[in-house]
Amino acid sequence: MAFFHPRYWLTWLSIAVLYVISWLPYKVQILMGKAVGHLLFKALKSRRKVAERNLQLAFPDMDNNARQTLLKANLASAGIALFETGMGWWWPDWRVKPMGKVIGYEHVQAILDKGKGVMGLAIHNMNLEFSCRVMGLVHPSVVFYRKHNNPLMEYMQYHGRARSNRYMIHKRGISEMFKALNGGELCLYFPDQDYGPKRCEYVPLFAVKDAATTTGTLLFAGQSNCETVFIVPIRTPDGYEVRIFPGLEDFPSGDDKEDVARVNRKIEELVMMAPEQYLWMHKRYKTRPPENPESLY
Repeated sequence: MAFFHPRYWLTWLSIAVLYVISWLPYKVQILMGKAVGHLLFKALKSRRKVAERNLQLAFPDMDNNARQTLLKANLASAGIALFETGMGWWWPDWRVKPMGKVIGYEHVQAILDKGKGVMGLAIHNMNLEFSCRVMGLVHPSVVFYRKHNNPLMEYMQYHGRARSNRYMIHKRGISEMFKALNGGELCLYFPDQDYGPKRCEYVPLFAVKDAATTTGTLLFAGQSNCETVFIVPIRTPDGYEVRIFPGLEDFPSGDDKEDVARVNRKIEELVMMAPEQYLWMHKRYKTRPPENPESLY
């Protein structure tokens, strides 16, 4: 009953509007998303500046016109992602199935056949909400995630994401993640964001030579009965593809710095499959090494 308190009424209204829109034809929602993306380019100056700065840092040799074109396409993708969230949370399975496919699932199955868990190292492409449904219909997964600050949105987010999947683990649930991996689950983990100075190494990511990169990947992969794969969700003209690639050999090797650098090199490859769909609005290079603390933003 707490969710019916007046402080949640605006949230309920937003949810209701998104739910109704989610039943519109797919192509209509894509067009609406592009229009919203155009508004985002004009209105969300702070987020636009973050994305623009990230693109400058990552691709300093890119022609400015090309970078602006990529930026506009990225914000259009952000607008589309709003409606992909509604589709991912509320579409019935019969509507999801023809819209997506999983490519490379044999890499997951090969690890499961060994009696091990699978740690899927994924990236924050903005179609994640829908692509997680696509993946879940092939193999329900356990997802490591960050809780929403709004309790009502957290409820909707959790149950929407878990609709075709197993369950969610809060980012502080380290023991739960070990239990899931040791229990033979497919667990999705996202090593591509800046999680702060704890448990990190400063290694290259695109043109930035000292990007703070989590060593949580090494913790889970090294201390549980699992192997890794890489996962990238892509929006295509024909729908959605969740592409799965083999993990790194001899991982972790014991050299933390080199291991997370190897992960970043693979992340670069995944991002470049659809750079306009990546979450460039995240301050990926915010945490700086102690010897060079000046902000890049």
